[in-house]
Amino acid sequence: MDAITDAYTETGRTPVMDVRPVVDCGRRPAKAVVGETFQVTATLFGEGHDAVGANVVLVDPGGRPGPWTPMRELAPGSDQWGARVTPSAMGHWTYLVEAWSDPVTGWRRSAEIKIPAGIDVGLVLEEGAALHERAAAGVPKAAGRDTVLAAADTLRDDSLPAADRFAAALAPGVAATLAEHPLRERLTRSLPLPLLVERERALYGAWYEFFPRSESGRAGPPVHGTF
Repeated sequence: MDAITDAYTETGRTPVMDVRPVVDCGRRPAKAVVGETFQVTATLFGEGHDAVGANVVLVDPGGRPGPWTPMRELAPGSDQWGARVTPSAMGHWTYLVEAWSDPVTGWRRSAEIKIPAGIDVGLVLEEGAALHERAAAGVPKAAGRDTVLAAADTLRDDSLPAADRFAAALAPGVAATLAEHPLRERLTRSLPLPLLVERERALYGAWYEFFPRSESGRAGPPVHGTF
């Protein structure tokens, strides 16, 4: 989860809104059982034509954040993002959404248009090299830092055709490394929301919560009828 970041704020230039599931505006916890997978969604968008990225972070009952789960846009252009997460133990958890500006993805999109068209090719390739060097600083050596740095070197190699230089930045190894360790700018995080994780048996006993007498503060006569 190493990355280069700017200020770490709850509201910023990559807003995160309408995080779900949420119960009573976050005053009560959402519920799950151990090993149950559920979807976390949020509305988020960046400035102008900036590319954005996002992830979900689950924090366990001991306060330890787990590996983050990348989110994806649920429908193109919808600004609705989602990811499926799975708590692994009983207790009181929290979860939150992080969103950021993704300059490497934004550069790729621009380069895919400008390089074939011959527009500012040298400038575009130099910008890409600088971005990949910045991104490599946040990648552990064992996780592929040298692979990203090699792409930066190739982007600067003017002895090669422009298309070949650009192709180095699109190589599967580079893409996979930067998906795992993205360059994150203008990082924003949502407020944490509570999650109560219960034992699996709670799935089968949940019907009792809706039994009329369970809502009463005193004992009463049997309730007859069909539910």
